[in-house]
Amino acid sequence: MSSTEGLDYPQVILQYNSGFLVSKVMFTACELGVFDLLLESGEPLSSDAIAARLRTSTTGMERLLDACVGLKLLAVELTQEGALYRNTEISNIYLTKSSPKSQYHIMTYYSNTVYLCWHYLADAVREGRNQYERAFGISSKDPFGAMYRSEEEMLKFMAGQNSVWSICGRDVLTAFDLSHFRQICDLGGGGGALARECVSLYPDSIVTIYDLPKVAQLAKEQFVPPEEHRIAFHEGDFFNDSIPEAELYILSKILHDWDDDKCRQLLAKVYKACKPGGGVLLVESLLNEDKSGPLETQLYSMNMLVQTEGKERTAAEYSKLLEAAGFGEVQVKRTGKLYDAVLGSK
Repeated sequence: MSSTEGLDYPQVILQYNSGFLVSKVMFTACELGVFDLLLESGEPLSSDAIAARLRTSTTGMERLLDACVGLKLLAVELTQEGALYRNTEISNIYLTKSSPKSQYHIMTYYSNTVYLCWHYLADAVREGRNQYERAFGISSKDPFGAMYRSEEEMLKFMAGQNSVWSICGRDVLTAFDLSHFRQICDLGGGGGALARECVSLYPDSIVTIYDLPKVAQLAKEQFVPPEEHRIAFHEGDFFNDSIPEAELYILSKILHDWDDDKCRQLLAKVYKACKPGGGVLLVESLLNEDKSGPLETQLYSMNMLVQTEGKERTAAEYSKLLEAAGFGEVQVKRTGKLYDAVLGSK
């Protein structure tokens, strides 16, 4: 049987058409606080009660709740008093703000920021550049200047990235045994979730987060507790300023932001600063070598088009960039999750 045999193509296309609607239902329920309310209540609630507590219309809330039931994000029980709604295990773990594995922040970031850029996807394809100018009326020449256009936006982005590493960080940091690296530099480490996971997994390590001054300051104030003495900060712009010496450099979702020339420029600086016997760990979502998938990575690459200067790459493309900078013995580990790991040695 061929891979296309038995497919109902009209139905498949209709399902793709509804993908946007599915996302917005989940984002809206998060934003309004549906899952948080049901967790805090400790008991199932009616749509009227939920609407009253969240100050929404009763008709709108009932439809939102039913759609969430269809998406398996809520469960419903029909009683003599009417329908009562409760969270599923998935929503309790990933969609409530208080959960250690909460994805609330990345979802609200996508809903309120990323989707505005995706509205201009056709323009991005025509022009081959990000869409900050159309979406927000600001220059597209400095993607992170646009992304960090206010402290509020910067906090949203950092919290969103932290939520990703709460469920993916351990996978990428254990793809290789990093225990022999003591002095680690997390380039563009943002809110510090990956650094915190690193010192938890490798207690003999010291991790320095290198990021822009305003990012480092917010990370210290909002995300990394002062009693965490194994995490330090180094403020700077890694394209324009020097990079501190370390045994291992972690570049998590960094290279996919930039074109090949800037990647080569950055990796050359990392190689020069790296101690002999050290290395660099790239954390990225890897395309298949023929670029036929995975679908999530292909979609991430479209997101890089509308938001940055970069793209997602294959393992061979990352290996080539590392080798051009001088790194050898390149190893690749696919985690089976959203992000993979590539390790190069000096």
